Amino acid sequence: MNTPSFTPHDFIQLALDNKVLKFGEFVLKSGRISPYFFNAGLLATGEMLSLLAHGYADALAEQMQNDANSDNNKELVIFGAAYKGIPFVAATAQALWLHHGINAEWGYNRKEVKTHGEGGNLVGADVSGKAVWILDDVITAGTAMREVIEILEAAGASVAGIIVALDRKEKGQAEQSAIQELVANLQVPVHALVNMDDLIVYLADDHSEHKDATQLAKMQHYRTQYGV
Repeated sequence: MNTPSFTPHDFIQLALDNKVLKFGEFVLKSGRISPYFFNAGLLATGEMLSLLAHGYADALAEQMQNDANSDNNKELVIFGAAYKGIPFVAATAQALWLHHGINAEWGYNRKEVKTHGEGGNLVGADVSGKAVWILDDVITAGTAMREVIEILEAAGASVAGIIVALDRKEKGQAEQSAIQELVANLQVPVHALVNMDDLIVYLADDHSEHKDATQLAKMQHYRTQYGV
């Protein structure tokens, strides 16, 4: 079976069907009452993981095509943070090869440092001296992402960019979102496969299986309050 092309509409619908994405009322760490919640830990079917990896792969292939300095596909290195990012990066490496002919190197970190064998806390591709793309599900406060960046920099790597599955597009502690702060601080691109505006468009679409005028109003209100 061929993997379908990634579209925000299809991903949102599949995420809702698998309860990866839920609408309702959810208390966030910030204390905000969010009208939706995205749990990437429930991307636990082959169909969900395949579609997500296809989205990551399409975005990475486009970046390589647009980057005049990346004319050698072997130079692409992708990295997933333990533990959630491990299946994401592995599946994306396969999708890059199968759908784009790009033979990407991939790796991930352990949360614990291995003291025997090869040792260390990195597994897979040697990232030393390389520019690495990081794959993640969602960036909320940016704390976890900064930890990943510190791990990569300690190993001699630099960050080429970051791709997340979902951008909530809402303010952090200040007026900027966590993603905007990362872009400003790191001076690297951060791309999202789906963002909150896509969720609003989905809820307003007559062809959406989960069209809901009440939920749409709640999402629009939340976007007005906290959006960037």
